[in-house]
Amino acid sequence: MAKKAVASLQKGEGRTKTKCIKMERSAKTGAFVFKEEMVDNTEVKNFFSNKK
Repeated sequence: MAKKAVASLQKGEGRTKTKCIKMERSAKTGAFVFKEEMVDNTEVKNFFSNKK
C-alpha cells in the first residue's frame, strides 16, 4: 500500500512538490523546533528566506 500512495502523488509531470524542513528557535523555551512543509518547487527559496 505504501508504494501505491507514493505513486499517486506523481501525476506524470514529475515531482512538483518538495518536503522542506527548517530549524527555528522557539520563542517560549529557546529550544530548536523543526517546521516541516510540502512546498511547490517554485516556492522553495521563499520558504527558507522568510525570517521572522
